[in-house]
Amino acid sequence: MADNAIKNNNNNNKHLSRSRLTVFANASENNNSSNKKSQDDSPAFNPFGFVTDNPSSRTAIQLPESPAEDGNVGQMLYMANAGFHCFAPDWIGFGFSDKPQPGYGFNYTEEEFHVEFDKLLEVLGVKSPFLLVVQGFLVGSYGLTWALKNPSRISKLTILNSPLTAASSIPGLFQKLRIPLYGEFTCQNAVMAERFIEAGSAYVSTILSSPLKNYEFQYYVLKLEKADVYRLPYLSSGGPGFALLEAARKANFKDISSRISDGFTSGRWEKPILLAWGISDKYLPKSEAEEFQKGNPTTVKLKLIEGAGHMPQEDWPEKVVDALRLFL
Repeated sequence: MADNAIKNNNNNNKHLSRSRLTVFANASENNNSSNKKSQDDSPAFNPFGFVTDNPSSRTAIQLPESPAEDGNVGQMLYMANAGFHCFAPDWIGFGFSDKPQPGYGFNYTEEEFHVEFDKLLEVLGVKSPFLLVVQGFLVGSYGLTWALKNPSRISKLTILNSPLTAASSIPGLFQKLRIPLYGEFTCQNAVMAERFIEAGSAYVSTILSSPLKNYEFQYYVLKLEKADVYRLPYLSSGGPGFALLEAARKANFKDISSRISDGFTSGRWEKPILLAWGISDKYLPKSEAEEFQKGNPTTVKLKLIEGAGHMPQEDWPEKVVDALRLFL
């Protein structure tokens, strides 16, 4: 049976006058007792999420990408006003979830992530079809492959910038992680997550003047308080880095993208899909979303978000929320 422990977080989100709940969901195969509410549990694996205190018959779950896990709950809190009970869990190995050592009960394969997500849904009591929100590479894409295996459990699907075609490019970070020894070194860079976000986001221009010439520089830098959230797990231990390393080496990116491209075409997928796409994404161009939509034009609605890059929920959460509200 699965245990769960829920504790209150009294910090109100500045955009929403609701308290957040932090959910620790332990899927243990050896515990046959009923669900418990305790802060003292020490589960083997802790799928971790932020939950609004807005119980509803409608559920929304967001699955972010790696390495940019955690911190992506703003638009989920906004959605509570639309009557959804919202969850934004960090995958096992990332963010503030547990980071089991590869080979000791969890090996960071696609199938194992799917199994743990099924257990998490059981713990949370999600029985009816729900809105699934996914974003990004690697474990973000595993949310889409899970949906292809479980279409009856999905009411609607929202996809933020994610690899969706067989020709999807793979960011340099994931290629570096596959290089022996160099990958081990790269995965322990504490600023890796924020640099990954910044490199894929929309640029901000500034002009520096001198007596002889004006120089224009384009850059994007996360605000310090946001960067701290993404950096903290990597500063706390080497676990997140090694989890990312293992997951990246186990993933077949081209095969995953091909299955996603084929699986959501007309005749194979009928549930409504919203593509909320940051058009300044440096990893995945706008053409990626447009090609995906052509494969199922009656089901897929494309909303382009100006001024947003690879993580539109980070760059322009308000615009993402507006798109979601119209879609819902």
